[in-house]
Amino acid sequence: MSTARVEAAAGGRVLWLDNGIVRLGLVPELGGRLLSLSRTGGPELLWRDDRLVGEDLLPRVPHRPHSGRLGDWVNYGGDKTWPAPQGWDHDGQWAGPPDPVLDSGPYRAEVRDGDGTATVTLTSGDDPRTGLGLTRCVELDDDADGYRLRLTARNTSDRPVRWALWNVTQLDGEGPGHTEVAGPAEVVDLLAGTGFPRWSDGGGLVRVPHQDVVGKLGFPAATGRLSHTGRDAVVTVDFPVDPDADYPDRGSRAEIWIECPQPAPLAALGDLDPPARIVECEVLGPLTELGPGEQTTLDIVCTVEAGEGST
Repeated sequence: MSTARVEAAAGGRVLWLDNGIVRLGLVPELGGRLLSLSRTGGPELLWRDDRLVGEDLLPRVPHRPHSGRLGDWVNYGGDKTWPAPQGWDHDGQWAGPPDPVLDSGPYRAEVRDGDGTATVTLTSGDDPRTGLGLTRCVELDDDADGYRLRLTARNTSDRPVRWALWNVTQLDGEGPGHTEVAGPAEVVDLLAGTGFPRWSDGGGLVRVPHQDVVGKLGFPAATGRLSHTGRDAVVTVDFPVDPDADYPDRGSRAEIWIECPQPAPLAALGDLDPPARIVECEVLGPLTELGPGEQTTLDIVCTVEAGEGST
C-alpha cells in the first residue's frame, strides 16, 4: 500500500511529495513553483532550465525577486500560477512575467500529511499592483497516479479588482509528441513570435503537435481536459469550465504556447530568448470581479500515465 508523505530538503527550501507512484518537488521561494513531476523513480516530466536549477531544485545562483520585460524573466520552468489577462497596456493587465511578488517572490509553505493525503499549501505575498494574493494547495493521496491543485486568488487590496486564475505547466517539447484539447475545434490565434502553431481537428479533440514555432493558441470551446503526450508519459489536466462565464484572451478557457530556440531574442516579445523546445499547457478560470477580501478558486486534477510519445 502506498503512503503519501511530505519530505523537506535543504533546510525546508524544497518540499517533496511522494506516494510511491508519483513524486512532486515544490520550491516555495521560487514563486511557489512545482519544479519536478515524475512517476516515482522515472524520468522528469516537467521542463525546467538545468542551467538555472540543479537536480536538487535549488537555484544555481542566488535568487532575487525581479521585474522587467519578458527578456528579463528568469524562467526556471515547471508549473506556476499567474493572474490573467496578461499585458503591458493598462492596470487591468498583469505585466509579467516577471514580477517581483506572484511570479518570482517567495511563497509561505504549510505542510500536512497523514490520513491518506499529503498536502502543501503555498501562499504568495500581497501584490500591490494587481491587488491579489495567490494560494496553491497541492494534495497527493495514497495510491493516486496524480495530484490535485486548488488555486485561490484573494483580493488583498482596498479596491475592487477583476482577474482570472491562470495556471501554466511547462513540458518538454523535444522529439515526437503532441497536446490534445478536448472540445470542438474553435481555435483563436493569440500570439505570434515567429508564427501561430499548426493544429488539426480530431473530432472532439484539437491536436497540436510538437513543432518549431514561437506562438500561442486559445481554445474558447475547451470542455475541461488538456492532455500532453511526450516521450516518457502522458500528463492529463482536468479542470472545470463555466459556459456562461467571461474568460480572458478572446474567451479562452485553455491555451497552448509553444517555443523553440531562436537565432536572436524576439524584439516583438520584449526580447524573449527561448531557451529550449517547450510546450505550455495553460488552464484559465473565469474573469471574476472581486471586492476587498473576496476570493475566487480553480480546482485542477493532474494525472500521469506511462507512455511513449508519438505525433
